[in-house]
Amino acid sequence: MERLLIGLDIDGTIVLEDDSLSQRVADAVRAVVDAGHSVVLATGRSKPSTVSTAERLQIEPTHLVAANGAQVLELRGEHYATIHVETFDPGPALRTIAQGLPTGSFMVEDAAGHRRFTNGMLDWDLDNAEQVEFEELLGIPAMRVVVMSPDHHVDDFLQIVESMGLHKVSYAIGYSSWLDIAPDGVNKATGLERVAKLLGFTRDRMIVVGDGRNDIDMFQWVVAGNGRAVAMGQAPPEVKAAANEVTATVEDDGLAVLLEGLLVRS
Repeated sequence: MERLLIGLDIDGTIVLEDDSLSQRVADAVRAVVDAGHSVVLATGRSKPSTVSTAERLQIEPTHLVAANGAQVLELRGEHYATIHVETFDPGPALRTIAQGLPTGSFMVEDAAGHRRFTNGMLDWDLDNAEQVEFEELLGIPAMRVVVMSPDHHVDDFLQIVESMGLHKVSYAIGYSSWLDIAPDGVNKATGLERVAKLLGFTRDRMIVVGDGRNDIDMFQWVVAGNGRAVAMGQAPPEVKAAANEVTATVEDDGLAVLLEGLLVRS
């Protein structure tokens, strides 16, 4: 089989909800790397968490896509350097969301990876972070914004956010009631496109795997180029609809099932 570029989401694809990593999945990822394919992690996570996941898998990808495409990293020596980053003014979006979700909690990550968050931002990566008042978030050029509103059921949260008419930002909503906001037109697809050009891959030589709404753009981009977009079995219906394949759930090692099948065919 010709060499492929394989883009992998992390949460719900590589790791389970509790961040645990199946040995079978780790072995399968390493096996496709050993077979000569290029694996790139494409995630909403920040740089440190993305790099640490690669380390847990015991792989050294040439590139990583973090912050939902706003940050592209390249391995230089023993460390990953940022080779592309995009930011935006989060103030207008934050003010709009705060009006619609007055009990929400907020986090802003800047281009250096420093995170500032408001009270109530629970169960999130808060390393290299500081708690601030809401107004202190408004003037920071943001690579990524996260909004949490645990008081709302995810369907209600979807409806509220969709009704806000957010402009000049890209956003995706998670399984629980949280919102990930990126610069306008920036998503995992734009980050992967940069990596694919650097490495010389066309979309028909790409496989991408994910489970969340922030994977839809990535799926649609790869499918449009005759590549393979694979949704995890537990993905919401709209995510599966954007893919052209579905594998087993993360609990059933769906990523390993896919990658093992790829190795058999090769």
